[in-house]
Amino acid sequence: QVQLVESGGGLVQAGGSLRLSCAASGTIVGINYMGWYRRQGSWKQADLVAVFTSSGTTELADSVKGRFTISIDNAKATAFLQMNSLKPEDTDVYYCNAEILIDSQGSTWNGWGQGTQVTVSS
Repeated sequence: QVQLVESGGGLVQAGGSLRLSCAASGTIVGINYMGWYRRQGSWKQADLVAVFTSSGTTELADSVKGRFTISIDNAKATAFLQMNSLKPEDTDVYYCNAEILIDSQGSTWNGWGQGTQVTVSS
């Protein structure tokens, strides 16, 4: 019903910037939240990086506060993660996660994107 497609990862030097995108497509009535996680090698250790909720609130991991910003273009059902002042320890696969409203009765879809690699060289 819904797909999440990520883009924007790559290789950057420490101190540089990258902008990740997560585009949702399919049956979309609304967005409850969209966010980004990084696995740190294991799903059991997946950590929230940033999330943006439909109420307009955002939550950022302490390790990225002041460097990363999350935003959503509701019209395009796309979330963006602007990553500035990147550090080697930010290297990871970043996964988009979203909860999408799929009908007027309040049914939701929750799923993950395929992941995008971010590599920060020192």
